[in-house]
Amino acid sequence: MDFYELHLAGLVRRLPKVAISKNLSIASFVMMGDTELVERCAEKLTEKLGDTSLDALVCPEAKAIPLTHAMARIMKLNYVVIRKSVKGYMVEPLVETVRSITTTEEQTLVMDGSDVAKIRGRKVCLVDDVVSTGASLRSARQILDRAGAITVAQAAPLLEEGGHDGEGVTFLETLPVFPTGK
Repeated sequence: MDFYELHLAGLVRRLPKVAISKNLSIASFVMMGDTELVERCAEKLTEKLGDTSLDALVCPEAKAIPLTHAMARIMKLNYVVIRKSVKGYMVEPLVETVRSITTTEEQTLVMDGSDVAKIRGRKVCLVDDVVSTGASLRSARQILDRAGAITVAQAAPLLEEGGHDGEGVTFLETLPVFPTGK
C-alpha cells in the first residue's frame, strides 16, 4: 500500500492512499480516535477563526463530531450534529440529499426539529473534517438556511485539492489527490 505523509497542526500522520474511482485516489484522513490530532486541530482552527461572535457550532455526522466537540469546549459553545438518517425520535426533521466524492451512494442529511429551535436566528460555524468538492457543505448550508441559522463561518482541518476553491472556508492545510490508472 502507498502512503501520503500529512503534516497538520504540528503533527505528522501517514495516510493510506485509497482508490475511490479507477482514475483517482485520495489520502484517507480519519481523525476519529486520534485524540492528539483532534485536540491540536481544534486549537488551531479556533485560533484561525478568531473572534467571530458565534452562538453555536454545527457539523455533519460522524467524522467531524470529535473535532466539533473539542472546538465547542474551547469556545465554550454548544453544537448541533446534522445526522445521516431520520430517527424515530425526531420531530419535524429537515432533510437534504448530497452526493460526495468520498461516498458511492447519495446521502441524506437530517436536522432534528429540536436542534432547529436551538440555532434559529443564531450565528453558527459549520465544521467538517475535510472539504472536497464542497457538496456536503452546500447541503448542510441549505439545512441551516431552512432552519433560520446565520452561517458566519465554515471550517475544516483539510481542503482537498482539485475540488472546492477554499473560498469562505477556514482550513489549516491542503490535501492532494492522486490520479491513477491513466
